[in-house]
Amino acid sequence: MTAATALPHEKQIIELEQTISKLKEQNGDNSLFSHEELLKLERKLETLRKNVYSELKAWDRVLISRHPQRPHSMDYIKNITDEFIELSGDRTFQDDAAIIAGLARIGDQKFVIIGQEKGHDTETRLERNFGMPHPEGYRKALRCMHLAAKFHLPVVTLLDTPGAYPGLTAEERGQGWAIAKNLWEMARLETAIIVVLIGEGCSGGALGIGVGDRIGMLQHSYYSVISPEGCASILWKDPTKNATAASALKMHAEDLKELGIIDEILPEAQGGAHHDPAAAYAAVKSFICTEWDSLRDTPIDLLLENRYQKFRKMGKFDSR
Repeated sequence: MTAATALPHEKQIIELEQTISKLKEQNGDNSLFSHEELLKLERKLETLRKNVYSELKAWDRVLISRHPQRPHSMDYIKNITDEFIELSGDRTFQDDAAIIAGLARIGDQKFVIIGQEKGHDTETRLERNFGMPHPEGYRKALRCMHLAAKFHLPVVTLLDTPGAYPGLTAEERGQGWAIAKNLWEMARLETAIIVVLIGEGCSGGALGIGVGDRIGMLQHSYYSVISPEGCASILWKDPTKNATAASALKMHAEDLKELGIIDEILPEAQGGAHHDPAAAYAAVKSFICTEWDSLRDTPIDLLLENRYQKFRKMGKFDSR
Protein backbone atom coordinates (compact mmCIF):
# COMPACT_ATOMS: atom_id res chain seq x y z
CA MET A 1 0.00 0.00 0.00
CA THR A 2 1.30 3.46 -0.97
CA ALA A 3 0.13 6.98 -0.23
CA ALA A 4 -1.23 7.21 -3.79
CA THR A 5 -3.49 4.17 -3.36
CA ALA A 6 -4.36 4.58 0.34
CA LEU A 7 -7.96 5.32 1.28
CA PRO A 8 -8.83 8.18 3.70
CA HIS A 9 -9.24 5.85 6.69
CA GLU A 10 -5.76 4.38 6.01
CA LYS A 11 -3.78 7.65 6.27
CA GLN A 12 -2.62 6.99 9.85
CA ILE A 13 -1.45 3.51 8.85
CA ILE A 14 0.51 4.87 5.87
CA GLU A 15 2.18 7.54 8.00
CA LEU A 16 3.31 5.02 10.62
CA GLU A 17 4.47 2.56 7.94
CA GLN A 18 6.57 5.28 6.32
CA THR A 19 8.03 6.30 9.68
CA ILE A 20 9.07 2.72 10.46
CA SER A 21 10.53 2.30 6.98
CA LYS A 22 12.64 5.46 7.33
CA LEU A 23 13.86 4.45 10.77
CA LYS A 24 14.93 1.04 9.46
CA GLU A 25 16.71 2.70 6.55
CA GLN A 26 18.56 5.08 8.87
CA ASN A 27 19.41 2.15 11.12
CA GLY A 28 21.19 0.40 8.25
CA ASP A 29 24.57 2.06 8.78
CA ASN A 30 24.26 3.26 12.38
CA SER A 31 22.23 1.52 15.06
CA LEU A 32 20.31 4.58 16.21
CA PHE A 33 17.35 2.53 17.37
CA SER A 34 17.42 -0.80 19.13
CA HIS A 35 15.68 -3.90 17.82
CA GLU A 36 13.23 -3.66 20.74
CA GLU A 37 12.30 -0.08 19.86
CA LEU A 38 11.58 -1.00 16.24
CA LEU A 39 9.64 -4.04 17.36
CA LYS A 40 7.55 -1.85 19.63
CA LEU A 41 6.69 0.43 16.69
CA GLU A 42 5.73 -2.56 14.55
CA ARG A 43 3.43 -3.83 17.30
CA LYS A 44 1.91 -0.37 17.46
CA LEU A 45 1.36 -0.50 13.68
CA GLU A 46 -0.37 -3.88 13.90
CA THR A 47 -2.65 -2.61 16.69
CA LEU A 48 -3.48 0.48 14.63
CA ARG A 49 -4.38 -1.69 11.63
CA LYS A 50 -6.69 -3.85 13.75
CA ASN A 51 -8.40 -0.80 15.26
CA VAL A 52 -8.88 0.99 11.93
CA TYR A 53 -10.14 -2.03 10.01
CA SER A 54 -12.43 -3.21 12.81
CA GLU A 55 -14.20 0.16 12.98
CA LEU A 56 -14.90 0.73 9.29
CA LYS A 57 -17.98 2.80 8.52
CA ALA A 58 -20.37 2.01 5.66
CA TRP A 59 -18.81 4.67 3.43
CA ASP A 60 -15.30 3.35 4.13
CA ARG A 61 -16.41 -0.03 2.84
CA VAL A 62 -17.90 1.52 -0.30
CA LEU A 63 -14.49 3.05 -0.99
CA ILE A 64 -12.87 -0.35 -0.48
CA SER A 65 -15.27 -1.93 -2.99
CA ARG A 66 -14.22 0.72 -5.53
CA HIS A 67 -10.48 0.60 -4.88
CA PRO A 68 -8.63 0.76 -8.22
CA GLN A 69 -6.42 -2.19 -7.24
CA ARG A 70 -9.30 -4.41 -6.14
CA PRO A 71 -9.44 -7.63 -8.20
CA HIS A 72 -11.99 -7.54 -11.02
CA SER A 73 -13.82 -10.24 -12.95
CA MET A 74 -10.93 -10.93 -15.35
CA ASP A 75 -8.60 -11.40 -12.38
CA TYR A 76 -10.93 -13.96 -10.82
CA ILE A 77 -11.43 -15.80 -14.10
CA LYS A 78 -7.67 -16.02 -14.66
CA ASN A 79 -6.96 -17.20 -11.13
CA ILE A 80 -9.81 -19.61 -10.34
CA THR A 81 -10.23 -21.37 -13.69
CA ASP A 82 -7.96 -23.94 -15.28
CA GLU A 83 -9.21 -23.05 -18.74
CA PHE A 84 -11.31 -20.24 -20.20
CA ILE A 85 -12.62 -19.64 -23.73
CA GLU A 86 -14.26 -16.25 -24.23
CA LEU A 87 -17.50 -15.94 -26.21
CA SER A 88 -18.30 -12.58 -27.81
CA GLY A 89 -21.26 -10.73 -29.28
CA ASP A 90 -25.02 -10.73 -28.76
CA ARG A 91 -25.88 -11.82 -32.35
CA THR A 92 -27.98 -8.67 -32.67
CA PHE A 93 -25.82 -5.53 -32.49
CA GLN A 94 -22.23 -5.89 -31.32
CA ASP A 95 -19.96 -7.10 -28.53
CA ASP A 96 -19.98 -5.28 -25.18
CA ALA A 97 -16.61 -5.32 -23.43
CA ALA A 98 -18.20 -4.35 -20.09
CA ILE A 99 -19.41 -7.95 -19.81
CA ILE A 100 -17.04 -10.84 -20.33
CA ALA A 101 -18.49 -14.32 -20.83
CA GLY A 102 -17.26 -17.71 -21.82
CA LEU A 103 -16.75 -21.40 -21.21
CA ALA A 104 -14.55 -22.30 -18.26
CA ARG A 105 -13.22 -25.29 -16.41
CA ILE A 106 -12.51 -25.43 -12.68
CA GLY A 107 -10.89 -28.75 -11.91
CA ASP A 108 -12.97 -31.41 -13.66
CA GLN A 109 -16.17 -29.32 -13.78
CA LYS A 110 -17.15 -27.15 -16.74
CA PHE A 111 -19.00 -23.86 -16.23
CA VAL A 112 -20.24 -20.86 -18.15
CA ILE A 113 -18.81 -17.78 -16.43
CA ILE A 114 -20.18 -14.26 -16.95
CA GLY A 115 -18.66 -11.22 -15.27
CA GLN A 116 -18.85 -7.43 -15.30
CA GLU A 117 -15.41 -5.98 -15.97
CA LYS A 118 -14.29 -2.41 -15.12
CA GLY A 119 -10.70 -2.42 -16.39
CA HIS A 120 -7.52 -1.46 -14.51
CA ASP A 121 -6.09 1.60 -16.26
CA THR A 122 -7.35 4.47 -18.40
CA GLU A 123 -7.22 2.51 -21.64
CA THR A 124 -8.97 -0.61 -20.37
CA ARG A 125 -11.51 1.37 -18.34
CA LEU A 126 -12.55 3.22 -21.48
CA GLU A 127 -12.67 -0.05 -23.40
CA ARG A 128 -14.81 -1.66 -20.68
CA ASN A 129 -16.95 1.48 -20.25
CA PHE A 130 -16.02 1.49 -16.53
CA GLY A 131 -18.01 -1.72 -16.04
CA MET A 132 -21.33 -0.19 -17.15
CA PRO A 133 -22.95 -2.62 -19.61
CA HIS A 134 -25.02 -1.69 -22.65
CA PRO A 135 -28.10 -3.71 -23.70
CA GLU A 136 -25.94 -5.88 -25.96
CA GLY A 137 -23.93 -6.88 -22.90
CA TYR A 138 -27.01 -8.27 -21.19
CA ARG A 139 -28.09 -9.96 -24.41
CA LYS A 140 -24.63 -11.55 -24.71
CA ALA A 141 -24.91 -12.78 -21.14
CA LEU A 142 -28.34 -14.26 -21.81
CA ARG A 143 -27.12 -15.96 -24.99
CA CYS A 144 -24.37 -17.64 -22.98
CA MET A 145 -26.83 -18.67 -20.27
CA HIS A 146 -29.06 -20.34 -22.86
CA LEU A 147 -25.97 -22.13 -24.15
CA ALA A 148 -25.23 -23.32 -20.61
CA ALA A 149 -28.75 -24.67 -20.19
CA LYS A 150 -28.59 -26.43 -23.56
CA PHE A 151 -25.43 -28.32 -22.59
CA HIS A 152 -26.37 -28.74 -18.90
CA LEU A 153 -23.55 -26.55 -17.61
CA PRO A 154 -23.86 -24.52 -14.38
CA VAL A 155 -23.63 -20.73 -14.68
CA VAL A 156 -21.41 -18.51 -12.53
CA THR A 157 -21.90 -14.74 -12.59
CA LEU A 158 -19.52 -12.16 -11.09
CA LEU A 159 -21.16 -8.85 -10.17
CA ASP A 160 -19.10 -5.66 -10.17
CA THR A 161 -20.74 -2.59 -11.70
CA PRO A 162 -21.72 0.96 -10.70
CA GLY A 163 -24.85 0.39 -12.79
CA ALA A 164 -25.97 -0.21 -16.35
CA TYR A 165 -24.89 2.48 -18.81
CA PRO A 166 -27.51 5.30 -18.57
CA GLY A 167 -26.71 7.03 -21.88
CA LEU A 168 -29.10 7.80 -24.73
CA THR A 169 -27.64 5.12 -27.01
CA ALA A 170 -28.31 2.43 -24.42
CA GLU A 171 -31.89 3.61 -23.97
CA GLU A 172 -32.40 3.65 -27.74
CA ARG A 173 -31.32 0.01 -27.91
CA GLY A 174 -33.63 -1.10 -25.09
CA GLN A 175 -31.62 -1.03 -21.86
CA GLY A 176 -34.61 -1.53 -19.56
CA TRP A 177 -36.06 -4.29 -21.73
CA ALA A 178 -32.72 -6.13 -21.89
CA ILE A 179 -32.40 -6.17 -18.08
CA ALA A 180 -36.05 -7.17 -17.58
CA LYS A 181 -35.67 -9.95 -20.13
CA ASN A 182 -32.66 -11.32 -18.25
CA LEU A 183 -34.55 -11.30 -14.95
CA TRP A 184 -37.39 -13.25 -16.53
CA GLU A 185 -35.15 -15.75 -18.29
CA MET A 186 -32.81 -16.32 -15.35
CA ALA A 187 -35.76 -17.02 -13.07
CA ARG A 188 -36.63 -20.04 -15.23
CA LEU A 189 -33.23 -21.03 -16.67
CA GLU A 190 -32.97 -24.80 -16.47
CA THR A 191 -29.53 -25.04 -14.96
CA ALA A 192 -27.90 -24.05 -11.68
CA ILE A 193 -26.83 -20.40 -11.27
CA ILE A 194 -24.22 -19.29 -8.72
CA VAL A 195 -23.85 -15.53 -8.19
CA VAL A 196 -20.85 -13.84 -6.54
CA LEU A 197 -20.65 -10.14 -5.69
CA ILE A 198 -16.99 -9.17 -5.95
CA GLY A 199 -17.20 -5.36 -5.81
CA GLU A 200 -19.99 -2.92 -6.58
CA GLY A 201 -23.45 -4.37 -7.11
CA CYS A 202 -25.48 -1.34 -8.04
CA SER A 203 -29.06 -1.12 -9.29
CA GLY A 204 -30.56 -3.15 -12.13
CA GLY A 205 -27.16 -3.14 -13.76
CA ALA A 206 -26.04 -5.76 -11.25
CA LEU A 207 -29.37 -7.55 -10.96
CA GLY A 208 -29.43 -8.08 -14.74
CA ILE A 209 -27.08 -11.04 -14.20
CA GLY A 210 -27.82 -11.49 -10.50
CA VAL A 211 -30.73 -13.95 -10.26
CA GLY A 212 -29.41 -17.25 -8.96
CA ASP A 213 -29.79 -20.30 -6.74
CA ARG A 214 -26.91 -19.33 -4.46
CA ILE A 215 -25.60 -15.82 -3.87
CA GLY A 216 -22.26 -15.15 -2.20
CA MET A 217 -20.80 -11.77 -1.40
CA LEU A 218 -17.28 -10.68 -0.60
CA GLN A 219 -17.10 -9.01 2.81
CA HIS A 220 -16.52 -5.44 1.60
CA SER A 221 -18.68 -5.51 -1.52
CA TYR A 222 -22.01 -3.72 -1.62
CA TYR A 223 -25.36 -4.53 -3.23
CA SER A 224 -27.93 -1.77 -3.54
CA VAL A 225 -30.81 -0.42 -5.59
CA ILE A 226 -28.88 2.85 -5.95
CA SER A 227 -25.43 4.26 -5.25
CA PRO A 228 -24.94 6.26 -2.03
CA GLU A 229 -24.30 9.41 -4.10
CA GLY A 230 -27.50 8.92 -6.08
CA CYS A 231 -29.51 8.27 -2.92
CA ALA A 232 -28.11 11.42 -1.25
CA SER A 233 -28.93 13.53 -4.30
CA ILE A 234 -32.54 12.30 -4.38
CA LEU A 235 -33.38 12.26 -0.66
CA TRP A 236 -31.39 15.24 0.60
CA LYS A 237 -30.57 17.11 -2.63
CA ASP A 238 -27.03 17.01 -1.29
CA PRO A 239 -24.43 14.62 -2.79
CA THR A 240 -22.09 15.30 0.16
CA LYS A 241 -24.39 13.18 2.36
CA ASN A 242 -23.15 10.03 0.66
CA ALA A 243 -21.80 8.62 3.94
CA THR A 244 -25.23 9.05 5.57
CA ALA A 245 -26.88 7.37 2.60
CA ALA A 246 -24.39 4.49 2.64
CA SER A 247 -25.31 3.76 6.25
CA ALA A 248 -29.06 4.09 5.69
CA LEU A 249 -29.17 1.83 2.62
CA LYS A 250 -28.10 -1.29 4.58
CA MET A 251 -26.24 -2.56 1.54
CA HIS A 252 -23.32 -4.45 3.04
CA ALA A 253 -22.93 -8.18 3.48
CA GLU A 254 -24.02 -8.44 7.12
CA ASP A 255 -27.23 -6.48 6.48
CA LEU A 256 -28.06 -8.44 3.33
CA LYS A 257 -27.41 -11.81 4.98
CA GLU A 258 -29.86 -10.88 7.75
CA LEU A 259 -32.46 -9.84 5.19
CA GLY A 260 -32.06 -13.07 3.23
CA ILE A 261 -30.75 -11.34 0.09
CA ILE A 262 -27.49 -13.30 0.06
CA ASP A 263 -26.58 -16.77 1.29
CA GLU A 264 -22.97 -16.43 2.37
CA ILE A 265 -20.38 -13.79 3.25
CA LEU A 266 -16.97 -14.52 1.74
CA PRO A 267 -13.99 -13.31 3.81
CA GLU A 268 -11.51 -10.71 2.58
CA ALA A 269 -8.04 -9.84 3.79
CA GLN A 270 -7.73 -7.17 6.47
CA GLY A 271 -8.46 -3.87 4.74
CA GLY A 272 -9.92 -5.38 1.57
CA ALA A 273 -9.31 -7.92 -1.19
CA HIS A 274 -6.68 -5.73 -2.85
CA HIS A 275 -4.35 -6.34 0.13
CA ASP A 276 -4.36 -10.10 -0.53
CA PRO A 277 -5.96 -10.99 -3.88
CA ALA A 278 -4.92 -14.66 -3.58
CA ALA A 279 -7.10 -15.05 -0.46
CA ALA A 280 -10.08 -13.53 -2.31
CA TYR A 281 -9.57 -15.87 -5.27
CA ALA A 282 -9.45 -18.86 -2.92
CA ALA A 283 -12.64 -17.78 -1.11
CA VAL A 284 -14.57 -17.30 -4.36
CA LYS A 285 -13.35 -20.57 -5.86
CA SER A 286 -14.24 -22.47 -2.68
CA PHE A 287 -17.73 -20.94 -2.63
CA ILE A 288 -18.39 -21.84 -6.27
CA CYS A 289 -17.19 -25.42 -5.89
CA THR A 290 -19.01 -25.99 -2.59
CA GLU A 291 -22.30 -24.60 -3.85
CA TRP A 292 -22.11 -26.55 -7.09
CA ASP A 293 -21.57 -29.75 -5.10
CA SER A 294 -24.78 -29.00 -3.17
CA LEU A 295 -26.77 -28.17 -6.34
CA ARG A 296 -25.53 -30.71 -8.87
CA ASP A 297 -27.98 -33.50 -7.94
CA THR A 298 -31.03 -31.26 -7.50
CA PRO A 299 -33.81 -32.08 -10.03
CA ILE A 300 -34.54 -29.18 -12.38
CA ASP A 301 -38.17 -28.83 -11.24
CA LEU A 302 -37.09 -28.51 -7.62
CA LEU A 303 -34.21 -26.20 -8.55
CA LEU A 304 -36.56 -23.77 -10.30
CA GLU A 305 -39.13 -23.90 -7.51
CA ASN A 306 -36.47 -23.22 -4.88
CA ARG A 307 -35.13 -20.31 -6.95
CA TYR A 308 -38.63 -18.85 -7.25
CA GLN A 309 -39.30 -19.18 -3.52
CA LYS A 310 -35.89 -17.75 -2.69
CA PHE A 311 -36.67 -14.45 -4.37
CA ARG A 312 -40.31 -14.37 -3.22
CA LYS A 313 -39.16 -14.56 0.42
CA MET A 314 -36.49 -11.88 0.24
CA GLY A 315 -36.64 -8.90 2.56
CA LYS A 316 -38.52 -7.95 5.69
CA PHE A 317 -41.22 -5.40 6.34
CA ASP A 318 -43.12 -3.93 9.26
CA SER A 319 -46.91 -3.84 8.80
CA ARG A 320 -47.52 -1.41 11.67
